[in-house]
Amino acid sequence: MKDLSSPKRIDSASRKISASAQTIYQSFLNPASLISWLPPKGMSGTVEKFDARPGGTYKLTLTYRDMGQASYGKSSHDTDIIQGEYLELIPNERILQTVKFESADPSFSREMIQTWRLEVVPEGTQVTVLCENVPEGIRKEDHEEGLRSTLENLANFTE
Repeated sequence: MKDLSSPKRIDSASRKISASAQTIYQSFLNPASLISWLPPKGMSGTVEKFDARPGGTYKLTLTYRDMGQASYGKSSHDTDIIQGEYLELIPNERILQTVKFESADPSFSREMIQTWRLEVVPEGTQVTVLCENVPEGIRKEDHEEGLRSTLENLANFTE
């Protein structure tokens, strides 16, 4: 039974990147490329599993650096372990996937639907990431800042 009691939050970010849609799309399909730009500022990552095809799955571990005594991780003190599944890959246009954090905290357990849209615009590509059904444990401001940081990394990687 679906939980209809709480609204399903949507977060998004967008950025024009001075690179072709093909170059940007390809950066999602290679695990070494993906993990070099995906982690937001202050994080690094490793790829545990990666199968970029419709129905394929992936597993990433993102680690917070230089946290001091604070605890930011959803999966452990300093890590976010993410499992996802590719639902749809439309070359140079769209990537649709599910994203779920491994966490003992139920406020992070909701499965997100994440859509990356690539739209050709003059002198580049408008990249928009839309996250639907965002887990309530993720602060909206933090998530949107992280999405913007990831888009900045993607721009630096592809431009």
